[in-house]
Amino acid sequence: MFGYDDIMNYYKTHFALIQHHKYSLVELENMIPWEKYVYLDLLADLIKRQEQDRRDREAAARAASKKRR
Repeated sequence: MFGYDDIMNYYKTHFALIQHHKYSLVELENMIPWEKYVYLDLLADLIKRQEQDRRDREAAARAASKKRR
């Protein structure tokens, strides 16, 4: 689970959520702490799945290009 080990991590996390995932600062500040942790965990899982899907597509594309040679 995500936690804030220092104040800079707190602000970096909020900045990333605002810039890349379209949360507003008001939404983040109004979340109950455990609610924010749940959303961060879900978001981390989503990012991991997307990264794995990207790697799988790249591997499939490399395999297909090797077959064409």
